[in-house]
Amino acid sequence: MLKLKNFVWRSSSATTTTLRRTFAMSTSVKAITEGLQHMGLQQPQSIVEGSSFPDYNIIDVARNYISKELSRISEVDSKIIFEALDTPSTLEKGDLIIPVPRLRLKGINPKEKAEQWAGVFEKGKFLSEVKNEGPFLQFFISPSLLYNLVVNDTLKRKADYGYLPLAVGKKVIVEFSSPNIAKPFHAGHLRSTIIGGFLSNLYEKAGWDVTRINYLGDWGKQFGLLAVGFSRYGSEEKLAQDPINHLFEVYVKINQDLAKEGEDSATNQEARQFFRKMEDGDEESLKIWKRFRDLSIEKYIDTYARLNIKYDVYSGESQVPQELMQKATEIFEEKGLIDTDRGAKLIDLTKFNKKLGKALVQKSDGTSLYLTRDVGEAIKRYETYKFDKMIYVIAAQQDLHCAQFFEILKQMGLPWAKNMEHVNFGMVQGMSTRKGTVVFLDNILQETKEKMHEVMRKNEHKYAQIEDPDKIADLVGISAVMIQDMQSKRINNYEFKWDRMTSFEGDTGPYLQYAHSRLCSVQRNANIEDHELAEANFDLLVEPHAISLIRILAQYPDTIKKALKTLEPSTIVTYLFSLTHVVSQCYDVLWVAGQEKELATARLALYVAARQVLYNGMTLLGLTPVERM
Repeated sequence: MLKLKNFVWRSSSATTTTLRRTFAMSTSVKAITEGLQHMGLQQPQSIVEGSSFPDYNIIDVARNYISKELSRISEVDSKIIFEALDTPSTLEKGDLIIPVPRLRLKGINPKEKAEQWAGVFEKGKFLSEVKNEGPFLQFFISPSLLYNLVVNDTLKRKADYGYLPLAVGKKVIVEFSSPNIAKPFHAGHLRSTIIGGFLSNLYEKAGWDVTRINYLGDWGKQFGLLAVGFSRYGSEEKLAQDPINHLFEVYVKINQDLAKEGEDSATNQEARQFFRKMEDGDEESLKIWKRFRDLSIEKYIDTYARLNIKYDVYSGESQVPQELMQKATEIFEEKGLIDTDRGAKLIDLTKFNKKLGKALVQKSDGTSLYLTRDVGEAIKRYETYKFDKMIYVIAAQQDLHCAQFFEILKQMGLPWAKNMEHVNFGMVQGMSTRKGTVVFLDNILQETKEKMHEVMRKNEHKYAQIEDPDKIADLVGISAVMIQDMQSKRINNYEFKWDRMTSFEGDTGPYLQYAHSRLCSVQRNANIEDHELAEANFDLLVEPHAISLIRILAQYPDTIKKALKTLEPSTIVTYLFSLTHVVSQCYDVLWVAGQEKELATARLALYVAARQVLYNGMTLLGLTPVERM
C-alpha cells in the first residue's frame, strides 16, 4: 500500500497567521461606541442580531437608528425595515436607501408615503438629511458623525478596519491554484490562484478560520508519460539548470510522439505500465516521480511568493490514501450507485439530475480516477478539519465535474456534502508575450516588470528616491496583471491586453499603486505626528469633496459584506477605483501643504484614513502597496 503522508508541506507562517486571526477575533473593538459617547450619543439598539455589527461598521449604526425611527413613524416592524435598507449606486442618492414597496404595506401610495415620512423623520445627530425620490427614501449620515467615527476608527484599527465578526469560530477550506506537477505555472493558473487568494483573505476578514490548500495534480498516467519521455529526451544537466522548463520540453516531445503513434502505441502502453507501478508502490518508479514533484514544488513556492500567496498545506492527488478510495468505492457499492461496463465502474447520475450524465469512477484496469481521488480527499479533509464550508476555485470548464463530484458525495449520504461550493471563472484570452508566443506566468511577470521599469525611469528625480527600484517595478507589474484579471466578473472571459494593463492612466493596477504612493507622499511631506491626527478638529472639513471622501470611506466594511455575497474580486476593485477617483478630486481643493496647522492636521487625518482603507483593500486583493514609485 502506498503511503505518502510525509509529502505534505506546511507554510512556515501558518502558526503566525492563526495567532493573528485569533487576536483579531478576540479583540473588543469599541472605537465607534466611544466616539458616539464623546459626541453625547449612544449606540442605537441592534435590530437584527448576527447581521448588525455597529462596533465595527458605522453604516450599521445608521441602519439601526433608521430602522427604529422609521418603525416608530410607519408602524412597520423594524426588522423588515433593517433588511430592506440598501446601499445606493451613487453618493448622490444617499448613504442608505429604502424602496417603500419593500415594506410590504398594502393599499398605500409608495410615493406619497415616502414624502410623508421624509417630512416627519427625526434625524437627530445621526442624519443630516432624509429625502424622498419617487417611492424611495434616501438617508444621508451626518458628516460630523462620519468624520469623528470613521477617521478615528480607521486610525486606531489600521489594517483591521473592515474586519467583521460574521463567522467567528467557523472553519472554511479554500482549495485553489492546483497546477499539474512538472509543468510550468502557465498564465491559465493565474485566475484560480489570485481568486482563491482573495477569497481566503476575504473570509478571514469576516472572522472565518481559513485553511488554504493547494491540491496539486501530482498523480496519474501523465507521470508515466513524463518518465518515458525523460528516458528518451531528458538531460541531467538541463534538469539541474532549469528543472521546470526542461521537464515541460520533455513532456511536449513525448506527447508529440504519442500524437503521431496513436493511443494504442507502445509509448502509451509503457506510460500506463509506469503509472501502474507507481500505484503498486514500486520504489524505483516513485523515486523518479518524487524527484520531479519536489523540483516542481520548489519552483511553485517562489512564484506564489511573488503573488503574496501562502498555503497552509501543499497536498495533492498522491496524498489520498488508497484505503480511502477503497472505502469510497465500497460506499458506492453499498448505496447501489455502481454500474459496471466492460470492467469499468460508473455511477449513473441521471437518476438524480438528468444533466449530470454518467461518471467513471474506476478504470477497467483497476487504476483510480480523478473523481474517485476527489471523493477520498474530501472525506479525509472532513475527518481532519471538520469544516463548516469547503470552496473549490476551479475554472468553469470543470462545472460538470464539480457538479458530479458534489452529487456523488450527497448520494453517499454524507451530511457535510451540502457545505461544498464551487467558485468558477472564465478563460483568459490572448495571454501571450508581446512577441506573440504563448507564455508562462513568470515570463508575463518579467515583461510587466520591465515595462514598469521603463515608465519609472522617465522621472529621474523620483526614480533616484526609490530604495529598490527593481522590487518596486516588480510589485507594480504584478498589480497590473492581477487588477486586469480581477476587474470584471470572474465568470466572464477577458482579453489580456498589454498596453491597457500597464497604463498608469485609467482604472489599472499601476494607477492604484500610484494613488497609494501619492497618499504616502502627502503624509511624508506634511511633518505632522500621528498623535496629532488623533486630536484633529474635523469641524474644519466643510468642503463637499471632503464629505464625499469620508462617506466613501465609511462604506468599506459594507463593501466587505457585499463581496462575501458575490464572491467577486471586482466588488472590491470597483470600490477602490471609486475611492481613488474621489481622492484625486480632493487634491485640487483640500491642500495640506501651506495651510495653518489645525486645518492641515484635519485634512491630513482624512488623507491618512483614505490611504489606510486603500491599503486594506489592495492587500485584501493580494497586492503589495508601494510607498514610492
